Amino acid sequence: MKVIENQRFGTERALYHTQGALLRNCRFEGEEDGESALKESSDIEVQNCYFDLRYPFWHTKQCRIFDSVMTEKCRAALWYDAGVVIERSHMGGIKACRECEDVTIAQTKIVSPEFGWRCRGMRLSASELVSEYAFFESRDIVADGLTFSGKYSFQYTKDLKISHSVLNTKDAFWHAEHVIVEDSVINGEYLGWYSDGLTLVRCHIKGTQPFCYCKHLKLIDCTMEDADLCFEYSDVEAKVLSRVLSIKNPRSGRIEVESVGEIIRCDSVYPSEAEVVIGGKRV
Repeated sequence: MKVIENQRFGTERALYHTQGALLRNCRFEGEEDGESALKESSDIEVQNCYFDLRYPFWHTKQCRIFDSVMTEKCRAALWYDAGVVIERSHMGGIKACRECEDVTIAQTKIVSPEFGWRCRGMRLSASELVSEYAFFESRDIVADGLTFSGKYSFQYTKDLKISHSVLNTKDAFWHAEHVIVEDSVINGEYLGWYSDGLTLVRCHIKGTQPFCYCKHLKLIDCTMEDADLCFEYSDVEAKVLSRVLSIKNPRSGRIEVESVGEIIRCDSVYPSEAEVVIGGKRV
């Protein structure tokens, strides 16, 4: 493996199609404003490098990035990549990861609107993500120890598992399929609408109008806060270990809650046949 270190690259495609190289202490910046520095590269390791130019890693295979920085100007940093590992780094710039496969991210802070669209096989651990619209149409995602802040997250995702995480979001998991969230906190609004196969285990859920129009929804030993108009038109099996403000027209299944402020069964366009159990007593 050749070593490239302590150099500055500013021109377009500066290291295009680089094969089998270690980049150490390099800076990708400059008035040349070049883009696509490492496009079509493979089997590269990046250590302690600084990226301030657009599209550095496109069509890149088997790439390992450690202790590096991608600035806000590093737009669309990773597209069409496979076999990428990123650790102890900072990722900035819009669309930081899109249409990639087999990506592992650990101990990294990501600030990127529209992050992680149409990716497959992404693993995130002990990381922080700030993104207005994250993981759209991605699948096979595992996140553990993720702190997320944004708005429209995990929409149209499939085969997703999240654990030991904090999600500050709204409109999360819309149209998502086969999702498991364990031992996590979800702060937001309109959670999980139109999802199919959404399961939450030992989670704390806060926000208005969660879980409407859901299919195969499961809540196992969860707590809820500020949750009103819950479960409208949903097929649900839920055990909630706290008070719920209101439940509205649940379509089918069984809902167990510690207590509830109001059960609304009126003005429904679908049958509302779910069983509701309050403090162990069916109502």
